[in-house]
Amino acid sequence: MSIRGYSDRINHALAFAAKHHDRQVRKGTRLPYLTHPANVAVILTRYGQDETTVVSGILHDVIEDCVRDGYTRNTLEQRIGDKFGPEVLETVLAVTERQVDEEGIELSSEERRDDYLARLAAAPERARWVCAADKIHNGSTILADLKRTLDPDTVWSRFNAGRSGTVRWYRRVYERLQEVGFEASIMDELQFVAEELERVVGTSSLSSR
Repeated sequence: MSIRGYSDRINHALAFAAKHHDRQVRKGTRLPYLTHPANVAVILTRYGQDETTVVSGILHDVIEDCVRDGYTRNTLEQRIGDKFGPEVLETVLAVTERQVDEEGIELSSEERRDDYLARLAAAPERARWVCAADKIHNGSTILADLKRTLDPDTVWSRFNAGRSGTVRWYRRVYERLQEVGFEASIMDELQFVAEELERVVGTSSLSSR
């Protein structure tokens, strides 16, 4: 069932995300962080995704980014599950980078990304939709910021992975979603974003590695 207009549940999710992302801003900007999950929701709605998927998109960064101010990861998981149901919680967890593995060993930044990609194989379909929409908005934001600046380094300096690592990440996500059999229409847009990033920074050769 696609979303048509106002939804109490979606409004509740936006309020919940606004509360937990309060005072957070987008990297290198003054934009409230909430603009990101809200745009993810818009993308998912544009593709006719159901309410549970859209709500999951709104909440997808809460656990990863909001372990602060007295909220533990377990507390956030319980709050999301109680308020929005087990399907939303499962989806959010599937697109949340883990800090530690099953044995409690802390993961490095690169290991967290590898783990994220590996878990897409067992992720529910709606989590793959959220993953794609998330990367489309983030990648499109990078492209828009690059067009507005005379100094690209001010954009790339926001990311620990640097220019080539960040661009390669979008290609890796796209290829991994292909590998796990995700063939939804949103993949064309994700492919476009990945290729545009490669074109803009002159790293199209990354796609063949």
